Amino acid sequence: MIENKFMKKTTTIIVIAVIALLAIWGVSGYNSLVSMDEGVSNQWANVETQYQRRADLIPNLVNTVKGYAAHEQETLQGVIEARSKATQIKVDPTDLTPEKLAEYQAAQGQLASALGKLLAITENYPDLKANQNFLELQAQLEGTENRINVARKNFNDAARAYNTAIRRFPKNILAGLFGFDKRAYFEAQEGAETAPKVEF
Repeated sequence: MIENKFMKKTTTIIVIAVIALLAIWGVSGYNSLVSMDEGVSNQWANVETQYQRRADLIPNLVNTVKGYAAHEQETLQGVIEARSKATQIKVDPTDLTPEKLAEYQAAQGQLASALGKLLAITENYPDLKANQNFLELQAQLEGTENRINVARKNFNDAARAYNTAIRRFPKNILAGLFGFDKRAYFEAQEGAETAPKVEF
């Protein structure tokens, strides 16, 4: 009888210990997935901040060029329209589907293309190229483009770590139970694998 009581007590302790360990693992795993999910959202906010920085520089750049290249109205208007489209697209970081990310990336790509055309016409205006305000804006824009690349890489790294975590066993069980979904990546734009042709 004493052995029977001892066995019941030992079994109860083992069951409670197993349940406690599972609960600790579940809470710890859930919290790490939440932290990673928030990390991806934070990196997305950094990407948006850098794109916004670029958008904020554009009006000053356009106005500076406008003073020297007034007859380049079509190019100037193209930059303004591309900026408008790019700043209108907002993406919720918690619902970042590949389609929404591609739409956002396409709008930003159109803006980058329009900016490239704007900077290309400056070659025809030596006075503009020597203007201190223009040179500062151009340097800020180049720095911003570098920041955008770094922010996009950091976002992709955070998304990859998160996506890996929610697919690995046993956290994939928690991810399925609590609705942690895969995040989209920034991908190279079509044609990016071909080096641009530079002619002098």
